[in-house]
Amino acid sequence: MKIVRLFLVFTLVYSSSIYSQVTESPDVTVEELKAHIYYLASEELGGRKPGTEGGKKAAEYLRKHYKQIGLQPLGDNYFQFMDVTVSVEAGQNNSFTFPGFSGKLNEDFSPMIISSTDELTAPFAFVGYGFQFENDSLSWDSYESVDVEGKWVIILRGAPEESDAHSAGKYDNYSSIRKKALTARDNKAAGVIFVSGKIFDESDELYNIENSRKESAVGIPVIHLKRSAADMLLKDFEVTIEQLEASLNDSEMPNSFESGIEVSGKTEIVQNTVPTQNIIGFIEGSDPVLKNEYVLIGGHYDHLGMGGVGSGSRRPDTSAIHFGADDNASGTAAVVEIAEKLSANKSNLKRSIIVMNFAAEEMGLIGSKFFSENPLIDLSKIKFMINLDMVGRMNPEEKAITIGGTGTAIGLADLVKEYAEKHEIKAQLSPEGYGPSDHATFYAEDIPVLFAFTGIHDDYHTPADVPEKINYEEEKLVADMLYDLALDVINRNEALVYQEAGPKVQQSPSRKYKVTLGIMPDVAGTTSKGLRADAVIEGRPAQKAGMQKGDVIVALDGKAVGDIYDYMNRLADFKPGQRITVDVMRGEEKVILIVEL
Repeated sequence: MKIVRLFLVFTLVYSSSIYSQVTESPDVTVEELKAHIYYLASEELGGRKPGTEGGKKAAEYLRKHYKQIGLQPLGDNYFQFMDVTVSVEAGQNNSFTFPGFSGKLNEDFSPMIISSTDELTAPFAFVGYGFQFENDSLSWDSYESVDVEGKWVIILRGAPEESDAHSAGKYDNYSSIRKKALTARDNKAAGVIFVSGKIFDESDELYNIENSRKESAVGIPVIHLKRSAADMLLKDFEVTIEQLEASLNDSEMPNSFESGIEVSGKTEIVQNTVPTQNIIGFIEGSDPVLKNEYVLIGGHYDHLGMGGVGSGSRRPDTSAIHFGADDNASGTAAVVEIAEKLSANKSNLKRSIIVMNFAAEEMGLIGSKFFSENPLIDLSKIKFMINLDMVGRMNPEEKAITIGGTGTAIGLADLVKEYAEKHEIKAQLSPEGYGPSDHATFYAEDIPVLFAFTGIHDDYHTPADVPEKINYEEEKLVADMLYDLALDVINRNEALVYQEAGPKVQQSPSRKYKVTLGIMPDVAGTTSKGLRADAVIEGRPAQKAGMQKGDVIVALDGKAVGDIYDYMNRLADFKPGQRITVDVMRGEEKVILIVEL
């Protein structure tokens, strides 16, 4: 054991020179996979967060290797540069005042992530829940009786409580912060003040912009105001936010009114950006016609850096290197090795190959989306995309792997089964093209995709995801299988025929919570620890992540769940679009699921 530990320490210290010590082979080898992963997941690279020195070193390492194995460059000498927002904060020029009141930033008010950087002095109007819609069963117009042009509007967060289970979710499409702000802007309001009613949030916590994901601004200033400050603003009307919320919930009808009281506000949102890059190589095919079609093989190379709140770490209170050996040094290493073998056999390739390592996947598929919006080749010419993300922890005994996207092309599932059987791998097929990784970007462009993934483990998004825990022989098996499958698609006379397999975007949440897993919880609490899923709803986040009826949820994103009350409180902390882990007990087995909310 001491010998193994000493070897690991030695490797991490001298990892930058490891690759030169390995005899380069055109085949996929365990030695080369190990060399790549030990360097990419080393202390020197510090977790490969976009914009850091470690992230830059990882990119340079990949570029250097692609030059060595003979890939042609795409972009700027193999790089496609972009800026990414690594943090968002309230600037120094934020203020909120009205007669007799001067608010304190982050105590009385805070700007919201969708706010523009702006300033406004104007009267306000109260417009209740800020709804404006009409459908077959329900209508609501908060703006019908008031003139809000050029004014601030005060809007309650959330929606009326729905006691009738049959009508549950009727306000879902109208309740988001963005929807309400856009509706206000459409009615020519010049600014929005959101307030949380007591029923919506008894603790009245202010919006924390620093823990928010980057979102585009709606074009007007948007702030969140504490309930006590809003009550002061409404004192001349002898009414409180609590009373207004209760009245709106009881009547489910607008109760809007105007005011001549002027409010002055300034909002400043500061986005801290850093440069990062996709790494892209190219192998030209040999067929005079088919070389104009492409097969793309890729995987993201970034990770979480030192972790911390808002990073995606499952230990957000721990500041330590998140090495990311499996996520996704393993996928990156396999892409490099597959590319090397393809390059060594390029005279036998009919179609052309794009090899791509995506930047900033952990921040929301930013690198792959940037490529799709700024393509270096005609996207319609990409006939197949293979994404390798976390392929290093295959169980040596079970030899099982999940392959997503098998329904995105006619006959693709049978092709996957053929090569899985050839390499004696148990492949669990998932037909849907959408998923929590970069292949989703290409599926959205009507491109057939495959997503290779060997499973979640306790080390996922923690500092414990280290190179010594990778199963290298099994990763080689995965890479060999995908090489053979890719070669088949590259050299067949007819391209794969795309077909739709499930939604291309994330499904929206429902009910009064910001997000939902899509389960029917055991409200009776028949388990002594955790929350049992009595049903898992088809097509919702939990079902897509693999949750099964009877699973007992014991943690959400690393935070313990003891009963339904813990579950509801944990769930309220998450936001639409967030990726979380859900720990469940399936009988005596602990299973960790990745859920896209």
